[in-house]
Amino acid sequence: MKEEIRWVRIFDDQSELENFAALGVINSIIVEGKKICIVHTSRGFFAIQDKCPHNGASMSFGYCNDESNSIVCPLHRYHFSLETGRALSGIADAARTYPIKSDEEGVYIGFKEIVWSWKFWE
Repeated sequence: MKEEIRWVRIFDDQSELENFAALGVINSIIVEGKKICIVHTSRGFFAIQDKCPHNGASMSFGYCNDESNSIVCPLHRYHFSLETGRALSGIADAARTYPIKSDEEGVYIGFKEIVWSWKFWE
């Protein structure tokens, strides 16, 4: 068993991402049935689950804290790191984060998947 990242293209190029996600603004997209927040901070672009792990509120209605590089849930004001998903305040579980990468063919979001190998001798 090993973990791999499956990349899904979400934008045709970097400029399309930059037009979609203005600095300091939370935007949401649906990728393969998952609602995901795309956040642009001074540290780059980040993707994090939209549903708050504490009480289920839509974090796309919250706000971005550039100083701590976090997203803040609109319901209880819990802060979640955009890099790790860990709660920086409150008693919530971690939120799922997704890597973003871009190349000459587009901008991609990564989904971690477990891949099983039936070859026991590896």
